[in-house]
Amino acid sequence: MAHPKVEGREWVTELERPVIFAANHSSHADTSLILHALSDRARDRTVVAAAADYWFKRPLLGNLVSLFLNTFPFSRTGGAQAQLNASSRLLKSGWNLVLFPEGSRSPDGRIQEFKPGVGHLANETGTPVVPLHIRGAYQIMPRGQKIPLPGPARVRIGKPMSPQAKEGSREFTARVEKAVRALAAEPRQPDIQGGWIERWRATKPREPEYSDD
Repeated sequence: MAHPKVEGREWVTELERPVIFAANHSSHADTSLILHALSDRARDRTVVAAAADYWFKRPLLGNLVSLFLNTFPFSRTGGAQAQLNASSRLLKSGWNLVLFPEGSRSPDGRIQEFKPGVGHLANETGTPVVPLHIRGAYQIMPRGQKIPLPGPARVRIGKPMSPQAKEGSREFTARVEKAVRALAAEPRQPDIQGGWIERWRATKPREPEYSDD
């Protein structure tokens, strides 16, 4: 699986407090792509919500994904208050949370409607939400695909956002979803990749061109 192109990493390079990363979800490749996109400092303090009924049904699989992807079990079938309490404890302990507000992988790669849990958690804990959009993961590893396929991927990180005064959980969730959709469509100047030589070459003035006339 190719390393993703990352845009907007400046929004999470120097996080001063825990945040909730809210991303679209179309593939099992999403988690590793998100973690790769984060700065080392942010990645070291980030845990990923993983469906308890899928990843933790078998203890060995649950232990493996927890070890390699820093996941924690998240119920999709009930116990909303218990999930809120567990997530709140992680945030208060200084951990960033990766949530997939769609609830499950998109069947066709398109963004599905967000569930209000992310807005409720942000409202209850006062935690900013960082919108993320992942492109290419569905082509790399769609539903039913067991082994990742080679292909390009891009992770675009948006500006952190917080609930406004008297903004309800559903309203804020809708605004987060809108931000993720905007990241999917918004054109952006490509970030300069590579070391200092590549950056210098990309930013140095071009030589003037003269015609033969």
